Amino acid sequence: MTDAFKSNDDSRSGIQVIARAAAILRSLKNESDGLSLGQIADRVGLPRSTVQRIVGALQAEQFVIAASPERGIRLGPEIGALAESARIDVLEMLRPYLVDLARRTKETVDLAVFRSKRLVFVDQIPGTHRLRTVSFVGESFPLCDSANGKACLAKLSDKQVLARLAEEQPSIPEDPTLLQAYQAEIESIRETGIAFDRDQHTVGISAVGAAFYDLQGDLYAISVPTPSSRFHSHEKLLTDELSRTLAQIVALEIFRAS
Repeated sequence: MTDAFKSNDDSRSGIQVIARAAAILRSLKNESDGLSLGQIADRVGLPRSTVQRIVGALQAEQFVIAASPERGIRLGPEIGALAESARIDVLEMLRPYLVDLARRTKETVDLAVFRSKRLVFVDQIPGTHRLRTVSFVGESFPLCDSANGKACLAKLSDKQVLARLAEEQPSIPEDPTLLQAYQAEIESIRETGIAFDRDQHTVGISAVGAAFYDLQGDLYAISVPTPSSRFHSHEKLLTDELSRTLAQIVALEIFRAS
């Protein structure tokens, strides 16, 4: 066998070992009590002897540790250390897109995160118009009548939507006509990715909004609020530009639309 063929065989073997090690690590995810070597072998479809050999190598690097004398193997501290070092500053990643959206629309752009049944504003890029809307970082908003809130609601289940309505706007679930109209609006947002607030949350202010997830499952929303007097003539521009920004963001590997 030539050196070239040996090199290719070694490379394939190394890749296979890495893939098997990754499968073993994934099998231990959410298993705080650990798994036995036999249980791991069953889950990953490998011989117990192969699992034992790979686990030994992972244990030497503290990627796995003994859960207890009786319970086998669990993920080790080195996994947590690597995960922490790989954490992404979401605000830092998103800010250039918010700045660009504000530049293209000349309007204020808000970023919020879904926390404990409400939206919390975490960043804002002020618009350049003399008459513009202003919110404050740290301020929280309800979901059911704001553009960014409805964009987030559209990511939730119908049952969760009803629960939020019952708490925030109980008159809607009590009226079949209002409920049907609201559910149709949420379904439209699910199809287009864009939500609207036309003088609903605050009279005189309207907005477009869109929501997305990061890889940790946190739900974020971008909104472009404007004075209603200007919104009606700029609605298509705002919708198109927000859709463009949303597409740019979810194209990044660290964010997803659903």
